[in-house]
Amino acid sequence: MMKLHIIFAILSLGMNANAQNLPTQNDSTHRIEEVKVMAKAKKKIETEMKMAVSVDDFLASSDNISFVKRGAYAWEPLLNNMSTERSTITIDGMHVFGACTDKMDPVTSYVESNNLSTIDITSGQKGSMHGATVAGSIDLKRRNTPFGLEKTWSGGYQTGFESNNKQFFNLGNLAYSSDKFVADGSIAFRKAGNYYDGNNGEVNHSQYSKFNTSLGLAYKTSPLSSVRVDAIYDKAEDVGFPALPMDLWLSRALITSAAYKQLFEEGMLRVWDTKLYFNAIEHYMDDTKRPENLVHMDMPGWSTTYGLVSRANLKRGDYSSEIQLNIYDNLSIAEMTMYPQDRSKKTMFAYSWPWVTTRFAGLSVNNSWDFSEMSRLNFGGSLGWNYNHSKYVEFNWIFYPGTPQKKNRILPALHASYQLQINQFDFSVGTGYGHRAPSVSEGYGYYIYNSFDRYDYIGNPDLKNEISYEVNASAGFKNEKMSIEAKVNYFYIQNYIVGKILSLGSPMNYQSVGVKGYTSLDHAKLFNTAINAKYDILQHLHWKGTVTYARAADDKNGNLPFIRPLTYQTSIHFMHKKFGVQTSLHGDLAQDNYSPEYGEDRTPAYKIWNLSADYTFNFNNYRAVVQIGAENLFNEYYSTYADWGNIPRMGRNIFTSLTFSF
Repeated sequence: MMKLHIIFAILSLGMNANAQNLPTQNDSTHRIEEVKVMAKAKKKIETEMKMAVSVDDFLASSDNISFVKRGAYAWEPLLNNMSTERSTITIDGMHVFGACTDKMDPVTSYVESNNLSTIDITSGQKGSMHGATVAGSIDLKRRNTPFGLEKTWSGGYQTGFESNNKQFFNLGNLAYSSDKFVADGSIAFRKAGNYYDGNNGEVNHSQYSKFNTSLGLAYKTSPLSSVRVDAIYDKAEDVGFPALPMDLWLSRALITSAAYKQLFEEGMLRVWDTKLYFNAIEHYMDDTKRPENLVHMDMPGWSTTYGLVSRANLKRGDYSSEIQLNIYDNLSIAEMTMYPQDRSKKTMFAYSWPWVTTRFAGLSVNNSWDFSEMSRLNFGGSLGWNYNHSKYVEFNWIFYPGTPQKKNRILPALHASYQLQINQFDFSVGTGYGHRAPSVSEGYGYYIYNSFDRYDYIGNPDLKNEISYEVNASAGFKNEKMSIEAKVNYFYIQNYIVGKILSLGSPMNYQSVGVKGYTSLDHAKLFNTAINAKYDILQHLHWKGTVTYARAADDKNGNLPFIRPLTYQTSIHFMHKKFGVQTSLHGDLAQDNYSPEYGEDRTPAYKIWNLSADYTFNFNNYRAVVQIGAENLFNEYYSTYADWGNIPRMGRNIFTSLTFSF
């Protein structure tokens, strides 16, 4: 209850809010009106193949994001084939940290597709605007209704059903817009049972139930300023994780913010936007529905974060700049209580996250200088301070005697890139350098069981910063009928953090085969490349294709885990008047470059065929779209390199959806 009182106190302050997403060029009230049309036409969170996508489905359509899947819910996004410790994931720039030591609750699981407007994915050190990173950043942008729309009221409703896991979902959103006041809200509910694989076998413990709602209120305090308050509430219950020995009983999140935005008509400073935020997450793992477990555990976790984001946009002539200040304080707590079969008797208690406080303050700058109409230089950097404090450091002293209770780190970052456009060709080349601090688990985790390699993991507070050196390049061609782009990046990461077998200590979990401590390799190397192409075969017939490939090795040229093999996707989209049909083929080649040291084995190649069709109805000021389709049309049985414990993916899935908007 104390947390709720704090939350409502922050909301009641109404200190500031983000009323409009305006580009830095806007310097007059007249141009604010122009921005309204752009905001109204902003692309929804959907794909060509499927309108009713989850946030995970939408992210999967990006060529530089893959996923570790432990079930049908809450996938862990890998940016540039790196785990979430190496990327920064934010909601409207706000830092949110999961409360589960087993990564059952990535930040992306606490939002829904109908309360987001877009997702900004930035690769490498260009993503350091939101904090220290190696892989880059993923910023989930909340839906913000502009002031003064022609339609005072607008909204939508989406419902549908998926046959394989009997998933039923309802998503709705409603917005009110006047010259001085805006309100927008959303509500979503999803419920699914166990899914079936390509052999029609039931994958037990893959069910889930999720409720999400959001509310935003904005008020224009002057022609060039506004305040806004936002809140998101998310609740997941009875979520199964077939790849893990435990499931989720309950997960709850409350994410709040209050913001102020000021525009300027004259001078170099164009926009100043400041936001205070607070979020609280609680997560309760549950193994009571796993009778095969000889020893039962209760493993709750809590994560609480206070923060500030302040951003300024500047522009003068051909030069523009964005400066951002990030400050946050996070407390992460996770408990572990062991019971024998008789749960009235407790045998062991420990903190797997021993009340770890993380404080961060960083200043980031991103500059852009247009040399000419054909060329541009982007450059910037950040400087951050990271502080950790473990309240119960005695857990770490068992394995690392005398390790300090507090740790201060300085985290610098630099990046630069040059873009050149010559007629229909465009090129870019860039580089980056940056540090990241170990995560809470890597630094302070205590007996965190990893069911992938079946080891208990111990954190090391004395780990060095990871240091990343990055180069990237791209080349593209575009005309009226076609476009093609090739991208490549390479990371050389010093002090790469992994788990290594410890000679002391015995496993605490009866399923474990040993104990690993987080340590640093001398270095690791990661290489990613992607080719994207589009071609308009006819006026109403369009083709799209993507090929991606990645390789990664440690300092002894051994393979690193969860690195995507060659992946391909090709699709054709036909549209005529109110009718559309889409078909796609995607798959992976065999994962031959796997890592037995980290628990991986070879996964064979697979290919999946999808098909969908939709029809649009228009009447008065209303629009409705009905869609029907099939994923994994030929019911292929398969498991990918990123499926935890080789759990099989979903077999044939017939889906239907109806979208209504006004």
